[in-house]
Amino acid sequence: MQRPNQKGFRTAQGPSPQGIRTKKYQLDKNMYTRMALVKVWRRDWWYALIPLVLLLLPAVFSFSWWWVVAAVVVTLLFVLLRSAQVMGVTQMEQGNPLFEKMTYEIDNRQILMKRNEREGMALNWDMIGKAQAETDAYLLWLKPASDAQLPTGWKGWVARNFETPIFIHLPFRIFNSSNDIKLMESILRRKSLLPTNATTQASGNTVK
Repeated sequence: MQRPNQKGFRTAQGPSPQGIRTKKYQLDKNMYTRMALVKVWRRDWWYALIPLVLLLLPAVFSFSWWWVVAAVVVTLLFVLLRSAQVMGVTQMEQGNPLFEKMTYEIDNRQILMKRNEREGMALNWDMIGKAQAETDAYLLWLKPASDAQLPTGWKGWVARNFETPIFIHLPFRIFNSSNDIKLMESILRRKSLLPTNATTQASGNTVK
């Protein structure tokens, strides 16, 4: 996964005159964990069925409670390990920038994540895989790492099939005006990250 990292902070380029500058915001680690786990298990729930089915198959031909117990235990272990992998992002130094208090400066070129006026990190729009307009926020999901960026062999297979979703959470309340929210939605549509013909609840929100 292409992730913001601690070493990526540098002197930031200024925003476009037609860009958006948000209020300072810090993503809560518990909120990230909940949202990331929901996304992972909506997509990967069927993986948990593999050890369950494989270990229950012998019980079909020669029933034993040992097979049932083993199937349940291994399945639970898989669920716990996969969930721990997702939650581990909040503990890794590489993921720290996601949970720092920052200002976002957004325009057609990039998203600047700024600690202060001198330090920041730029995310190009081609690093964003998709966007969602929720009832109270925009979610920008980063693209997974490309095959060339992944290790070879079984480690690459694991990284490809069990990648951890990384996202930027932008609540409407951190925008300074309803016009900024509309501009944000317009940028996302121009970047083909939101459907151009879909109606969202974002346009009707007012900033308090």
